[in-house]
Amino acid sequence: MGSLFRSEPMCLAQLFLQSGTAYECLSALGEKGLVQFRDLNQNVSSFQRKFVGEVKRCEELERILAYLAQEIHRADIPLPEGETSPPAPPLKQVLEMQEQLQKLEVELREVTRNKEKLRKNLLELIEYTHMLRVTKTFVRRSVEFEPTYEEFPALDSDSLLDYSSMQRLGAKLGFVSGLIHQGKVEAFERMLWRVCKGYTIVTYAELDESLEDPETPRLRVSSLQGEVVKWYVFLISFWGEQIGHKVKKICDCYHCHIYPYPSTAEERREIQEGLSTRIQDLYTVLHKTEDYLRQVLCKAAESVYSRAVQVKKMKAIYHMLNMCSLDVTNKCLIAEVWCPEADLQGLRRALEDGSRESGATIASFMNTIPTKETPPTLIRTNKFTEGFQNIVDAYGVGSYREVNPALFSIITFPFLFAVMFGDLGHGFVMFLFALLLVVNENHPRLSQSQEILGMFFNGRYILLLMGLFSVYTGLIYNDCFSKSVNLFGSGWNVSAMYGAGHPPAERQRMALWNDSVVRRSRVLQLDPSVPGVFQGPYPLGIDPIWNLATNRLTFLNSFKMKMSVILGIAHMTFGVVLGIFNHLHFRKKFNIYLVSVPELLFLLCMFGYLIFMIVYKWLVYSAETSRVAPSILIEFINMFLFPSTATSGLYAGQEHVQRLLLAVTALAVPVLFLGKPLFLLWLHNGRSCFGVSRSGYTLVRKDSEEEVSLMGSQDIEEGSSPLEDGCREVTCEEFNFGEILMTQVIHSIEYCLGCISNTASYLRLWALSLAHAQLSDVLWAMLMRVGLRVDKTYGVLLLLPVMALFAVLTIFILLVMEGLSAFLHAIRLHWVEFQNKFYVGAGTKFVPFSFRRLSWKFSDDGA
Repeated sequence: MGSLFRSEPMCLAQLFLQSGTAYECLSALGEKGLVQFRDLNQNVSSFQRKFVGEVKRCEELERILAYLAQEIHRADIPLPEGETSPPAPPLKQVLEMQEQLQKLEVELREVTRNKEKLRKNLLELIEYTHMLRVTKTFVRRSVEFEPTYEEFPALDSDSLLDYSSMQRLGAKLGFVSGLIHQGKVEAFERMLWRVCKGYTIVTYAELDESLEDPETPRLRVSSLQGEVVKWYVFLISFWGEQIGHKVKKICDCYHCHIYPYPSTAEERREIQEGLSTRIQDLYTVLHKTEDYLRQVLCKAAESVYSRAVQVKKMKAIYHMLNMCSLDVTNKCLIAEVWCPEADLQGLRRALEDGSRESGATIASFMNTIPTKETPPTLIRTNKFTEGFQNIVDAYGVGSYREVNPALFSIITFPFLFAVMFGDLGHGFVMFLFALLLVVNENHPRLSQSQEILGMFFNGRYILLLMGLFSVYTGLIYNDCFSKSVNLFGSGWNVSAMYGAGHPPAERQRMALWNDSVVRRSRVLQLDPSVPGVFQGPYPLGIDPIWNLATNRLTFLNSFKMKMSVILGIAHMTFGVVLGIFNHLHFRKKFNIYLVSVPELLFLLCMFGYLIFMIVYKWLVYSAETSRVAPSILIEFINMFLFPSTATSGLYAGQEHVQRLLLAVTALAVPVLFLGKPLFLLWLHNGRSCFGVSRSGYTLVRKDSEEEVSLMGSQDIEEGSSPLEDGCREVTCEEFNFGEILMTQVIHSIEYCLGCISNTASYLRLWALSLAHAQLSDVLWAMLMRVGLRVDKTYGVLLLLPVMALFAVLTIFILLVMEGLSAFLHAIRLHWVEFQNKFYVGAGTKFVPFSFRRLSWKFSDDGA
C-alpha cells in the first residue's frame, strides 16, 4: 500500500563490469528487471559504439529466423511456443548457433529454389500438353510438304487454313502457338491486326480448366503457388518472315507462353508421349522434394522459437552495453543505472551470479553515487491496480515521490462513474460482463486480443468496480431499467388522505380526498402534513412511490443537484488535503501555512458553508414544515449581496456567521497571493547564499527555481538532515522576486476561479444521471410498454422480438454509449477538478531493462 501511495525511493548506482563478465551480468539483470540504464554515450552515434558489430550480427540472425518462420508458416507447420523463455545464449555458443542457422538458411533457399524451378517446369509441360490438345482441331493437315510459289488461288472457293490453298498463295506459311491470359485476348488481337495489317489469322479456344500463373504470386503469404487464372489457347497463322518476327515480339510484350508447334501429326504424337513421361517424372521428383523440405522445416520448427527468444535477449544486452562507457584501461565497462532502494540487494546478487557464471576471477561490483538529477518514478502495480494507474499516467507520470492519485481513484473513479450511470439493471449487466473477463483472464485468446476487446480486457477490474458501484447507486436511486423496486414497502400511505379516517375538525383545515374528488381530479396530491400520510423515510434510497409521481423529475433534480455539489466539494477538499501530505514529505512546511491553509479556508468558507446549509435544511425541516423552509440558493446569494431587508434565514445568527465567513475568505485571498513570495523574499534578504545538506544520493524534487535558491533552512532533499554548521555546499543563484510573484499570482487566480468553475463542473454528475434515467425511461416506454400492452393473441409473438430489440438497444445505447460518456466525464473530473489540487505529474516513468518487455512475435519482413 505504501508503494501505491507514493513512488518508491530510488538511487543512482554505478556498475563496474569486467569485460569478460559484462554480457553474463546484464543477462542476469535482464531476467530480473531491476534497473534502468542511463546512456553514457549520448554524443556518440549508433554506428560508432563499441558493440555495433554484435548488434548487426543479432540483426542478421533475426533476419534468418524470420525467414525460417515465414517458410514454416507457408508450409502450414505449427510453430511451437514455449511458456518459459530460455536464457540468453552463452558467448561460446553464439558462433555455433550463427553457423547452424546460416547453413540451414542456405540449404532451405536451395531446396526452395529447386522446388520452384520444378514447379515452373511442370506448369510449362502441362500448358504445352493442353496447347497440343486444343490446337489439334485448328488446322487440317493431311500430308507433310514444303510450300512453293504459285499463282494466287480463288479465295471464294478455298479455305485459307488449308495447306494446299496456302501453298498456292505464293508465300511461306508459319505458325505461332501458345497461351495468353483471358483479360489480354481482345487487346492482343487488336494489336496483331494493326501491326501485321491483316497478314495473320488468329484462332482462339478457351481452356476448360484454370491453370496457375507462376509469374503472378497469390496475395496470401502462406502459399508460394501462382494465381489460378483462365487461359486461352491461340494459334497464329502468318506468311512472311518479317510478319513472323513482329508476331513473336507482340507475344513477348503480352507475356504469352509460346510453345513450338509440331509440323506433322507423327511429331505431335511423339511430343505428347514425351510430355506425359516427363510430367510423371516431375511429379515424382517434386513430391520427394516437398517431403524433404517439410522434414527440414519440421526439424527447424522445434528450435526456431527458442532461438528467436535468445537472439532478442542477446540483442537487448548489446544495446545496453552500448550505453556503457569504457574506463581508461579499456578492460572495464562502467554503467550508471537507476535502481529502487529495495532492490539493491537483488542487484548485487545479479552481479555476483553473472560473474560466477562467466567464471571470472574478479567479480563485477556496484556502488551508489550522489546525484542532483530527479530520479524516475516507479509505482509497483498488480493486475488489479494496473488499470487505475494507467488512467493516472495518461494524464502525466507522477513527479518523484509525490502522492499518487491512483490509490484513491480505485474508489472515487468507479463511484463518480456510478453516480452518473446509476441503474441497478445496467450496473448488474456490466458487472457480469466484467466478472466473465476476470474469471477467464488466463484464457490465451483474451490475453492476446487486440483492438476493442483488448481494451475491455485490460480494464476488466475497472469495469468490475464500475458495475458494482452502479448496482449500489441504482439501489440508492431505486432505478432498475427505469422502474422502481419496492423492497421494503413505501413510506407514503394513500388511504390516510380520505376524510373518513379523520375527526371533523381536521377535515375542515386539511385538503382531504373523497369519492367525488378522486373521480373529478386527473392528478391527486399527497399532503405530508396530514397525519398518517407520510410514515417515515424509505430504508434504502428513493421511495418507490416517486416512480408514479408526476413531479418525480422535479424531486430528483433537486436531490441529485445537491448531491453533486456535496460530492464535488468533498472531492476537491480531499485533493487540497493531499497537497498537505506532499508539502510535509518534501519538508516545505511554509507551503502548508501560506498555500494549503488559505486554499482550504477559501474553499470551505464559501462552498463548505453551502454544504452546511444543504445538510442543515435536510435535518431541521420536516415534511410538515417544508412549505416555510427558505431557499438555499437565495440564502447563498444574499450572503454576498448583504440585502437591506432582513430575511427569515435558516437559523438564528445566520447573518453574523456569514459575515465572519466572508471576512475569513477575504483575508485568505491576499495571503494566498502574497504570502509565499514575501516569505521567500524575507529568506533571501537574510541569506545571500545558503547551503543544502546532502546525505546520500537523491534530489527528491525541485518545484521551482526560487525554492532551491532560497530555502536555506528547509531541507528539500529526501533523507537529508537539517543544516547544523552553516553552509556545507554553497550554491548562489539569482533571486527573481518578480518571477516568483507572477507565478504565485497566476496559481492563486487559477485556484480561486477554479473553485467556482470546478464546483459547477461537478454538476455533470446530476446532468448525466438525469440523462441516463430519462433515456432509459424513453426506451422502456417506446418498446417494452408497447409490447406488454398487446392482447394475449399476438402479445406472445410480438413480445419476443420486442424484448430482443430492447436488449440490443440497451446494450449498445445505454451500456456502451452512455457508459463511455460517463467514463470520459469521470476521467475529466479526476484529471482537472481533483488532481490539479495536488498532482504535478511532471515525472518520467521508470523503464527497467527487463526481458519481459520484449516482444516474442516474429517480424513480418522475410528475407
